[in-house]
Amino acid sequence: MYTIYVVDDEKDLLNIIKKYLEQEGYNVFTFSDGESAMNAISDNVHLWLLDIMLGGDISGYDLLKKINKTHEVPAVFMSARDQEFDRIMGLELGSDDYITKPFSMRELVLRVNNIIKRVYKQNGESIIRYADYMIDIKKRLVRKNDDIIPMTSKELSMILFLLDNKNFSFTRDKLLSHVWGDDYFGSDRVVDDLIKRIRKKMPGFDIETIYGYGYRLR
Repeated sequence: MYTIYVVDDEKDLLNIIKKYLEQEGYNVFTFSDGESAMNAISDNVHLWLLDIMLGGDISGYDLLKKINKTHEVPAVFMSARDQEFDRIMGLELGSDDYITKPFSMRELVLRVNNIIKRVYKQNGESIIRYADYMIDIKKRLVRKNDDIIPMTSKELSMILFLLDNKNFSFTRDKLLSHVWGDDYFGSDRVVDDLIKRIRKKMPGFDIETIYGYGYRLR
């Protein structure tokens, strides 16, 4: 059973989200403030749903930054503000999706199901080796020798997609659609930023830039 943590300062909304997601078979825990959620960052969770604007000194952005530093797990931002800046900021920080309030519970459930399916899809090969790197698909870990390389959910999704399609070229739009989903609205420059971060963390991961087109893994 997949575990989902939901953070929002609207307690009535928390209860509704919890009810709908539990009906889908998820194990759901809720937090009504950033401080209590911050204390649970290291828990073994499959997905975080984060409100951006929380009461107190800790925002959803702060939580996502801490989550990405602690372990690799997907996250979705929920916000009453439908501003392009907020969407881009959240996606650049590593969120997997962004949903604007008010939203239908059915839409939220569909997005959650899609992310869970995409991130935790079954793969017959549990370990992939590339150069000096070992990618454990089940544990969602990247290692070089005995050292774990911290990766965000988006970075690992991009890595796995490129490994599955080695030597094939992809446009930025195609990579955007695969990693961020078809519902993403925003600039494709987030693809360039993601590739840049992967290259910095994994210099031996040979992603070739095809100028004016996109990227491919050699």
